[in-house]
Amino acid sequence: MVRILSGLVLLLMVFGSVWFLSSWQLLVVAEIVLVLAFVEYARVAAELGTPIARAVSGAAAILTCAAVSAPAGRVEVVLMAAVVAVAAVSLAAGPPRPAGVHALAAGLFPSLYLGLPLGALVALHGFAGREALLLLLLTVVVSDTAQFYSGSLVGRTPLAPAISPKKTVEGALGGFLAGPAFLAVLGVWWLPGVAWPWRLALGVIVVALGLLGDLFESMLKRSAGLKDSSGLVPGHGGMLDRIDALLFAAPAYYVFLRFGP
Repeated sequence: MVRILSGLVLLLMVFGSVWFLSSWQLLVVAEIVLVLAFVEYARVAAELGTPIARAVSGAAAILTCAAVSAPAGRVEVVLMAAVVAVAAVSLAAGPPRPAGVHALAAGLFPSLYLGLPLGALVALHGFAGREALLLLLLTVVVSDTAQFYSGSLVGRTPLAPAISPKKTVEGALGGFLAGPAFLAVLGVWWLPGVAWPWRLALGVIVVALGLLGDLFESMLKRSAGLKDSSGLVPGHGGMLDRIDALLFAAPAYYVFLRFGP
């Protein structure tokens, strides 16, 4: 019951933010989400023995998100500056050591893992409209829900037991049936310029990458010996646990709508 109630509250907050806020206001929300997720990521990195320079790494991720979301943002400038800044901090950390390379990579990763996809969500709101963004978010929710309940009811075959023991092939198939169908049908109104075969294909891509993002975040947590990224959302874990699928699905959805047919 706690899981259901907190999930509904979270869904209403997301829906309200996307539907009623302007793009720049939505950017503020995205940056808050990014900071919460970054704190959890930094904890995972520390548990893995790779502490990062949080101020520099976090600032780079925040600026990356803002640059991607802006119509004339120069994300390449931000990323190049991030490389130099994180490298400078690594040089100041002490004598050369193998862990220094790990810290450098871990410090740059949030800009790519968090900044780019969250910025892409805000950019989608700006150039494709709130309906197109909500379609992505709801497709991921529908797919995740279908995976959870179909896996709970008929799941027998482990999908990736070493990474996520509870995920099953049957659950994944439930997501692949529900997610693309939902996007294809609702897309009649919310993506009217995209033909139904393309909407169906886009739904498959979103679900596949969402599942990959979920497994990737599970791999990070399991490597660090953590069950959840945090206890921020009752019954759901942390912010990273809630957005893991979106972090991989959003860039593909963004590229499809911006440059696709």
